[in-house]
Amino acid sequence: MGYKIINEDCLIALKDRTLQNVDLTFLDPPFNQQKDYKLHDDNMDEKEYWDMMSNVCKSVFDLTNEGGSIYFMQREKNAEFVLSCLRNSGWTFQNLIIWKKKTSAVPVNGKYGKHYQIIAYATKGKKAKTFNRLRIEPPLPPNYKFLREKGVFVTDVWDDIRELTSGYFAGNEAIRDKSGERFHKQQTPIALLIRIILSSTEVGDTVLDPFAGTGTTLVVAHQLQRQSIGIEIDPLNTELIEQRIASIRDADIIQKYYKDYSCTENIAEIWGDDFEDEIDIKPIGLFTSQAEN
Repeated sequence: MGYKIINEDCLIALKDRTLQNVDLTFLDPPFNQQKDYKLHDDNMDEKEYWDMMSNVCKSVFDLTNEGGSIYFMQREKNAEFVLSCLRNSGWTFQNLIIWKKKTSAVPVNGKYGKHYQIIAYATKGKKAKTFNRLRIEPPLPPNYKFLREKGVFVTDVWDDIRELTSGYFAGNEAIRDKSGERFHKQQTPIALLIRIILSSTEVGDTVLDPFAGTGTTLVVAHQLQRQSIGIEIDPLNTELIEQRIASIRDADIIQKYYKDYSCTENIAEIWGDDFEDEIDIKPIGLFTSQAEN
């Protein structure tokens, strides 16, 4: 399935009107929390930062097909700014998804510890042109005696997807350089992108990631037979994405997650599962998983 990687500042790249007909955008920008990015100031003035996010949301809106979707991920404390950005740029708010982390909560003096991030789901227009109601089979709660025959519908609380931590428990999926250090400051788990793309696209649709990072959105979209566009300012990240798609790592193969959605009635149609045999698995020299160190 076709993909395009643009090595450019997204504010510039999004002005390219040839990027029309986007069906889904995953927007996971730097959170402006003083991380050391090579080509981005992650310590911007707050107004400047949110003006930038508003510009990104408006540009993406203009490139999106009617009924297309956006998923905007951010820190929980910024929910009001996220919703304002979306509303003021034309998006129609649908859900505020709570992505509950599986590792320990971050303790905070004087208030409750932090244990989740938000993902605002919105559409261009009042109704999504595509929304697949996925069913999953999570572990039974205590005192439940019988398995559910058809699973349960995915809700707006996602507590079954593990984040990629910075240490040992990140497992093989986390991308690291040859010294063992994380290749990128923030990495989104494959399982999160699978759920978003399955929920809001069909086979052949176009998925956009304006802050592509290590390219997880494109890697998942490619395997799910969706077109994809990634915009990434760092040329090293761009090179990594190219290699990551050209030779899929074992840790990146999505087929192992198929069973998680087996209760979904038309999952084969949504997934596009005839693609599995086309995946080319080769070792990649530029980066490595933790298990390969």
